[in-house]
Amino acid sequence: MDETIREKLLSQFVAYLDGLDHDESGEAPAETAAEASEEADLFSVFVELAGLRNEVRTQSRIVKEALDRFRSVFDTLQASHATLEQELKRARADAHDRERTLLKPLLLEIIDVRDRLAAGLKPAVAAPPRRWYERFPNPKAKRAAAEAWREGMRMTLRRVDRLLADQRIAAIETVGRPFDPRHAAAVGTVEDAAAADGIVVEEVRPGFLWQGELLRPAEVIVARRAVRNGDNA
Repeated sequence: MDETIREKLLSQFVAYLDGLDHDESGEAPAETAAEASEEADLFSVFVELAGLRNEVRTQSRIVKEALDRFRSVFDTLQASHATLEQELKRARADAHDRERTLLKPLLLEIIDVRDRLAAGLKPAVAAPPRRWYERFPNPKAKRAAAEAWREGMRMTLRRVDRLLADQRIAAIETVGRPFDPRHAAAVGTVEDAAAADGIVVEEVRPGFLWQGELLRPAEVIVARRAVRNGDNA
């Protein structure tokens, strides 16, 4: 409130009080009834303004305290949310590690069975018959039985491959590619004029990746450059 207005209201308030004293002592009031009414109205306005100012201050303080409390609660919730996110990430990582630890031996056993099935489907050199009547078998019946047996193994092998694929297990492609010690182990070398030095020419045992990570390294044979007499000089 402006200082001039305040001083005017105070002076009018003092005059109003003096008028009340004159009325009580029996003396004639110095002011008319209209002036007294105007002073009373100004005093009422002054009192209401003072009360309104106090109320505004009180409400402002309450709002400020509420905002401070809300900010504190929001900071606490934000910190709790960040902590919860970290705990969830740690729990997922631990569950992933436990799953891999429990499943890895079983998956390796399944891969070993697959290796045996694949090896059984490779052509083998038949041993000569030991008895004279084994030299004259029924060739059609023998071929049919062998083919039925091989088809059963192929079906089993396909089911095993589907099972591994469901677990996101994929074979590592090594033959015809440069030797990669991260995914394969060299169990031998061979001089191969058709292959460059360091190229895998044969896979002794396939390797596998599990969800992009190494599950079992491949065992391979790597080509090496042939040593010539001129190279020794």
